[in-house]
Amino acid sequence: MNQKADASEIERLRRALAEQQRTLDLQRKAFEEQQRKLQALQKQLDRLAGGTPVEKTAVDQNAPKEKPAKVRTADSVKVADNQQRSAPKGPVGQAPEPVEKPKPPELPRISETVGGVLTPKRHLTLEPSLEYDYASNNRVFLDAFTFVPAIAIGLIDLRQIHRHTFISAITGRYGVTDRLEISARVPFLYREDTQRSRAVSIGAGVDETFNADGSGLGDIEFTARYQLNSGAGGWPIFVANLATTLPTGKSPYDVKYVLAQGVPGARFPTELPTGSGYFSVQPSITALYPTDPAVFYANLNYGFNAETDENVGTVDPGDSIGASFGLGFSINERSSFSIGYSHKHVFDTEVDGRNVPGSSLDIGEFLLGYSFKLTRDTSLNLSVSLGATEDAQDVKVILRVPMSFTPFD
Repeated sequence: MNQKADASEIERLRRALAEQQRTLDLQRKAFEEQQRKLQALQKQLDRLAGGTPVEKTAVDQNAPKEKPAKVRTADSVKVADNQQRSAPKGPVGQAPEPVEKPKPPELPRISETVGGVLTPKRHLTLEPSLEYDYASNNRVFLDAFTFVPAIAIGLIDLRQIHRHTFISAITGRYGVTDRLEISARVPFLYREDTQRSRAVSIGAGVDETFNADGSGLGDIEFTARYQLNSGAGGWPIFVANLATTLPTGKSPYDVKYVLAQGVPGARFPTELPTGSGYFSVQPSITALYPTDPAVFYANLNYGFNAETDENVGTVDPGDSIGASFGLGFSINERSSFSIGYSHKHVFDTEVDGRNVPGSSLDIGEFLLGYSFKLTRDTSLNLSVSLGATEDAQDVKVILRVPMSFTPFD
């Protein structure tokens, strides 16, 4: 009886063990199926979230199979910072629009207010430069009384002038913030004029040639530039500029003149000025519109020139108004060029409240600029201006080498 009871108990335990084994196998298969579904959901969630990896459930192959781990669904998956990941609100696979474009695009510099980029915060840029200007002019001076169009009594003087100017300057720019830049420019000039004159109304048989030169410190300039907006939403980038010029150079009113030998009434300077002789302030606004790989730009400015008391009386040099426009084109990541046009009108000069006839000027120039990045912090900038009006200089060539530093970091 005992042997039969033991055999029956053993058989019952075997059936129970087999049943438990089948149940465990079913649970293991269900667990593996749930794990595959979980991994598929995780991959889908990663793709919808833009590729950010999500914390995955690790499966320990050595864990006891009798107690399978609790399967977590996609709703319970947490990111590493323990925050619930939500579904993306924007279009899937589309990068979000940039909220802000903090820096205007780089252009070859054509003036202190047009071109270049704003200096980053706490960065210092030193820019040595060399400039050559050339101008020539033929003038007819009439100091006579005309009683019929073809007959004049007095002095008629024909004068030819060639002017060469060499300017070496050092400019420093500092980024106060990422949108505000201040700068100062200190120039040193050497000028040379050659004038040839002949008085045709008195029968002079030879030309009178007179050479003059001048050198020294020029007018020091201070400039501030501030980026007004970010350029987001399809708007151009606007940069406000304020330039101030101090009369630190030798004034034209301090230059002495002498009478020419052989040409009665003709006067020539003994030296040339290196400055304007008056204070000036020029506010302006620059607009930049990037359309990769080109950048369109425009600038509008107004110059306030202060009165000055000289030996000839109270002189008001006359204000000026000007505009420039053009485009810059990026050739590659290291080089670019720009083309444009600039025009400035200078109003009549006044002496003791009375206009000086013929003292207004129209200065038009075609602008070309080239920029090449030598290193990450050093560039080479060449600009050329060609005169388009009689009052403009024939040619102006400026070579700049801006170098960026971080001295305060």
